[in-house]
Amino acid sequence: YLNIKGHLLFGKNFKIYKEDELLLFKLCNYFIQDHYSCSQMGIDTNKGLLLSGPVGCGKTSLMKLLLHLAPHKTNYELIPSRNIVFNFNAKGYDALEKYNQAQDYCFDDLGVEPTGIHYAKECNVMGEILLSRYDLFCHPERSRRVLTHITTNLNAQEIEKRYGNRVRSRMRAMFNLISFDENSIDKRN
Repeated sequence: YLNIKGHLLFGKNFKIYKEDELLLFKLCNYFIQDHYSCSQMGIDTNKGLLLSGPVGCGKTSLMKLLLHLAPHKTNYELIPSRNIVFNFNAKGYDALEKYNQAQDYCFDDLGVEPTGIHYAKECNVMGEILLSRYDLFCHPERSRRVLTHITTNLNAQEIEKRYGNRVRSRMRAMFNLISFDENSIDKRN
């Protein structure tokens, strides 16, 4: 199913690589909410995903593809982090209000976005959003937790350097870390 859907979404060159099958198995179990299998793999189905790996390994494609695996259980909007910062630069802090809502999001390519600047005032836009998302995660307004997912090329130390130790600490509580092998090939070639 994922191969066929991948071809429909991304074209005839889409391929699931053998070396990614275990990672894909973990992601599929998470998205279908197989609580038993996830617990066996150390995945908490009440947390979001932080999918990390080298450039071009397929993080964004998988997060787009897996939306279709169990649409009755999975519903998030995938937004490039760069676009959020560009929107902030144009509209200011009002642009951040959208992310304080009880909707699930996947922030794509965390760490490549520029620093936000609105009327000469700098803001670590994604850091502020992640702090707000943590509050939503810990104190859901409704009966279900608000989930955030992230794709990134950064490792834990780079995340802390860019967003600070407060954000990194909260991210530990919010996310399951699932990583591609650091030697994963660039699949865009």
